[in-house]
Amino acid sequence: MAESNLHKLSKRGVSVWIDYLSRDMLEQGELARMMREDAVVGLTSNPTIFQKAISQGNAYDEQLRELLDQEDDPKEIFLQLSARDVEAALELFAPVHEQSPEDGFVSWEVDPTLAYDREGTFAEAMRLHAWIDKPNLHVKIPATKPGLGAIEDCIAHGKSINVTLIFSLERYRDVVEAYRRGLERLVAGGGNPATVHSVASFFVSRVDTEADRRLDEIGTKQALELRGKLAVANARLAYEHFRDAFSDARWQYLAGKGANPQRCLWASTSTKNPAYRDVMYVEDLIGADTVNTMPAETIVAFQDHGKVRGDTVEDDLDAAHKLLKKLAKVGVDYDDVTETLELEGVQKFAESFEQLLEGVQSKRSTVNA
Repeated sequence: MAESNLHKLSKRGVSVWIDYLSRDMLEQGELARMMREDAVVGLTSNPTIFQKAISQGNAYDEQLRELLDQEDDPKEIFLQLSARDVEAALELFAPVHEQSPEDGFVSWEVDPTLAYDREGTFAEAMRLHAWIDKPNLHVKIPATKPGLGAIEDCIAHGKSINVTLIFSLERYRDVVEAYRRGLERLVAGGGNPATVHSVASFFVSRVDTEADRRLDEIGTKQALELRGKLAVANARLAYEHFRDAFSDARWQYLAGKGANPQRCLWASTSTKNPAYRDVMYVEDLIGADTVNTMPAETIVAFQDHGKVRGDTVEDDLDAAHKLLKKLAKVGVDYDDVTETLELEGVQKFAESFEQLLEGVQSKRSTVNA
């Protein structure tokens, strides 16, 4: 059988993960097939994905009936439903993790309504890790300012974390610092950093969506020429910082103790603008020690016509630095773009979580009937 495009991508050091999970794809063998045929070695999920999975079809009805006699809180019912899917996926990926400890991970997200509550987020993350005590579980925490403290605390307690909703370079630097401080605290307390793995989920396509909207409003020739460029440049500059941060003397000390670098994970990699190449956020961000988490349509598209051209994530770094200045010159405030995206991202996840709980309630009524 000819080597697929995603297998070629994997050979360049890019871990192929998917950004969704459902009981149907587990029970019908779809995830196992993707592991074989699409080089998939991990997955993430979020409340929006679970909301769709639970509300559609009847895959969860039997377990819901079992839970109705034991639990009234819709959040706890959701956690029980999602825990079964997460545990099944963890088991499926366990051999991957044993062979390549940086992969084989499944993410389970902290209640996003806690995004601005450091102590609440930390407590919930520790609860989820205790609930499913598996070495290849990532608990997902948003990279809000209060979230940074919770991330550091979890790392200091030896827990693996997927840091999500990163949009700005400044916030990404803060995330890296929180990870390193957490590891330093863990080592100082006699813990083993080798068991801790983390990814920094840097969101991509949404950056172009917001920046392009502002460039269209400005409407000048100079502004319109900058459309579709910020997302890739932003991610490339993040990767540049990744290379620097995980090679300096401070990191070498931690690496000597067995610590693992916190890899960049490119999230939101489906192309929102149909005028752009549908695999651009995969093709243009190829590099060693990275993860690209893709939706189903991007997996299919890349397998069909994706091109693996080398370490593209390190291309045109000088142009990436200059782009930020060009955006400022035409009137686009980079800091305001990324701050807006973070606020909207947290709000959307929180709203999805509320809809999910409403969906659980609705499902309960249907199952009862």
